[in-house]
Amino acid sequence: MSAADSTGAAPLPSGAAAPAVDGAPPPSDSRPPPPQFKASTFVLTFLFVLGILMLFDTSTRQGVATVFGYALLPVIGFGSHYVMLTMFLAALIEMALTALAYNWATDWVKTSRIQSWSAAFRKVQMEALRSGKKDRVAALKPHQAEITRLTSELSISQLKGMAVTWFLVIAIYTWVGLFIAGSSLAAHTVNVGGSTVNIATNFHIGPFPIPYWILLFSLYTFPLSYVLRRGLKHYSLRRYELAHLTDSAPPSSSA
Repeated sequence: MSAADSTGAAPLPSGAAAPAVDGAPPPSDSRPPPPQFKASTFVLTFLFVLGILMLFDTSTRQGVATVFGYALLPVIGFGSHYVMLTMFLAALIEMALTALAYNWATDWVKTSRIQSWSAAFRKVQMEALRSGKKDRVAALKPHQAEITRLTSELSISQLKGMAVTWFLVIAIYTWVGLFIAGSSLAAHTVNVGGSTVNIATNFHIGPFPIPYWILLFSLYTFPLSYVLRRGLKHYSLRRYELAHLTDSAPPSSSA
């Protein structure tokens, strides 16, 4: 007697699919669909790889910066007469683009929630460690693993914005250097804090020579980056807050 006969179930006909178990989907012989092509992923990967190539290859770096110059020079070049203004506007454009890319890649609502959860978890974890009770510490391990997973997701998503930032910083810094090198010697001399400085000359940090224009350009970019990113973060959170207040507000009664 076969196994099917002993259980009282009729044997399946040839080629027939097995019945689904209650509460479970029927088995599928089809393979999962291949991952879909995403143009955004391709572009971000291309920019990241191009940025690495620009970092080590001078001809590629200057070639990309020259392409940027076709757009920037007619708009903010001012005939090389106002070098400091050109540098400020180039820094503003760079930081605006990188802030937008960072804002696009970052879910600020999710980030705020995870930061709040992490702060609350650290407080509970410290109390459990101080108590010396191993069962309390062990009970927190699954929560710690979940917070670690969520934090990793945030880090991976922010890498998308880093790909754009990496590329733009190298390209625009290089273009500013080429712009200064191509300007007149008189334009290199600027007044900084009451002192006359030739921004095309170098100062040394240890054995490393660094042009003065890099220092001045960085003094533009860092504050602008902070202000623009904070502003976009505040705007995103405020828009989310207003949208949910509108959704949860009770309907107004008609008079």
